[in-house]
Amino acid sequence: MESESPTETKKGKSKTPKKAKESILKQKSPAEFFAENKNIAGFDNPGKCLYTTVRELVENALDSAEAISELPVIEITIEEIVKSKFNSMIGLVDRERVDEALYDDYETAKAREKRLAKEARAQEIQAKNAALGKKVKEHAVSKSSKGRGEASFYRVTCRDNGRGMPHDDIPNMFGRVLSGTKYGLKQTRGKFGLGAKMALIWSKMSTGLPIEISSSMRGQNYLSFCRLDIDIHRNIPHIHLHEKRDNKDKWYGAEIQVVIEGNWTTYRSKILHYMRQMAVITPYAQFLFKFVSDAPDKNVTIKFARRTDVMPPVPVETKHHPSSVDILLIKRLIAETSKQNLMQFLQHEFVNIGKPLAERLIGEMGPEFSPKMAVKSLTDQQIVRIHQLFRQAKFDDPSGDCLSPAGEYNLRLGIIKELHPDMVATYSGSAQVFEGHPFIVEAGVSVGGKDVKQGLNIFRFANRIPLLFEQGGDVVTRTALKRISWNNYKINQTQDKIGVFVSIVSTKIPFKGTGKEYIGDDISEIASAVKSAIQQCCIQLKSKIVKKMQAREQQERKRNLSKYIPDASNAVYNVLQEMAKSHASKKKRYEEGDADILQKVSDHLITKETLYEKLTQHVEKVDYEMALEYATQTGVREEPREDIYLQSLDGKGNFFDFHSPIFVFRLFL
Repeated sequence: MESESPTETKKGKSKTPKKAKESILKQKSPAEFFAENKNIAGFDNPGKCLYTTVRELVENALDSAEAISELPVIEITIEEIVKSKFNSMIGLVDRERVDEALYDDYETAKAREKRLAKEARAQEIQAKNAALGKKVKEHAVSKSSKGRGEASFYRVTCRDNGRGMPHDDIPNMFGRVLSGTKYGLKQTRGKFGLGAKMALIWSKMSTGLPIEISSSMRGQNYLSFCRLDIDIHRNIPHIHLHEKRDNKDKWYGAEIQVVIEGNWTTYRSKILHYMRQMAVITPYAQFLFKFVSDAPDKNVTIKFARRTDVMPPVPVETKHHPSSVDILLIKRLIAETSKQNLMQFLQHEFVNIGKPLAERLIGEMGPEFSPKMAVKSLTDQQIVRIHQLFRQAKFDDPSGDCLSPAGEYNLRLGIIKELHPDMVATYSGSAQVFEGHPFIVEAGVSVGGKDVKQGLNIFRFANRIPLLFEQGGDVVTRTALKRISWNNYKINQTQDKIGVFVSIVSTKIPFKGTGKEYIGDDISEIASAVKSAIQQCCIQLKSKIVKKMQAREQQERKRNLSKYIPDASNAVYNVLQEMAKSHASKKKRYEEGDADILQKVSDHLITKETLYEKLTQHVEKVDYEMALEYATQTGVREEPREDIYLQSLDGKGNFFDFHSPIFVFRLFL
């Protein structure tokens, strides 16, 4: 028996386990995190990426124009870029396929033969049905399978007339994730500092092309131009070109251009629906939307005209309500405050804390606290004590003065402009509070209209942003479907064309997820306010519907009465003739007044035509009196209605706007 060599023994019998590699602590930049989890920001797939890019650019443009109280003029263009053009843009030479079987869309001869045979059978059946006179369904043309590498690319351009951006800030505003100007406590459309930055990240991931920004601020004699992309791993801008150019036209605003992978076909309706809803909630803005393709029949151009020059007030930044803060926020406020002692800190950094209340709070905190103590010297334990007291103490609710709702006037005008309903009612509630944050709910309910489907058509807005996705779980949808008894308001939920518009504004919208897709149904204060606002609209509509039904019944009665006038005239005239004969033969005598009438019948002064005319006049008089009573009760004429719009005024004048729920009075100085 041969002995095993030491080497063989070592190789064959060694059972020593390998040591596991030590885990290495790594860090990710915010840009890298969102690049890997882009669905969090609404960039789920190419189609959704195109939609979200349009949405973010439009909303930034609106914020920019509204910040300087400029009536927004926004142009958004989506240009389709075919593969050959895209390759030339990046300097890539097109190459013919060599190994066809290597590609995902390769079709074998057997598969092609099977497909063609199936299409031939379908055409044969279609021809037979047509010969027999049966209804023929159009044969669906089989789509050629598209390979995974066959992407569609689009250049998205958004141009506005807003305040523009400071030259030196542009790189960080677009090339650094989680940096922005919307982190204060105020009502804003955006909140996370992602927006256009996510479009840039998606552009870098899908095309590798940089973003281009042109900007100029009012009064500047130069135009800032910047071409950049983002260093994902370090979360810093990578600048290709940043320069100042001549601004001969004195233009101000911003123009952003980005090339991304997308899918216009699947998200066309969503993008157009979004633009239409944006026109509803911002009738003071002018939108021009274009889709440009190499195939002219695919081109789309839609202009959403401005219908008023009355803008909502600019939302103002406010202070934190004591009941809405946490320990980390208190620490940050202490670190950033310019106040020296605790008394000044409480009064300056929080709403609804005056001097008397601040003194009471400090007295309740304990003996180790005093009004004059340095706020920077507070220990962690003392900060926790302040937080506990804030949660337990009673404070007045914050006011809604810092909020900027669309207003009933703009909401009503937007609904009429885009839907052309038969009737509409709007309601704006007073400011309410959840978790220390003020919010206002506005609602509109319309009946009838153009391009409106039967049943409930729900339009949701949050801080004047249309919400198009995740509708089923939204508080507005659940309320409209389950908590409103439409029949009680003479509205048929399934047959009538009902538009339900609800707009919620707040310093903190409780979105579910960072995609800002819907508002949860778990906050009772918001759910109750939404229900109440819709009900108030329904009460207004019920009154209009009942009066309209009464007017319709009145017209029906008039038609019925008019229909019997000829027969009634003949019958009455025949009776009068018989009575006149008996009176003339002295068979029967009548009172003086009746005798005069009978004599006129005998003398042919009263004829059938006379009776016909008198009965017609009586019906008209009764109808007029009832219509007058109806108009008096209504107060205004409901049908037909003529739309009246406030046109934009030429020139710049000094004026004050006095806002009312149903009108705006402008006083020029």
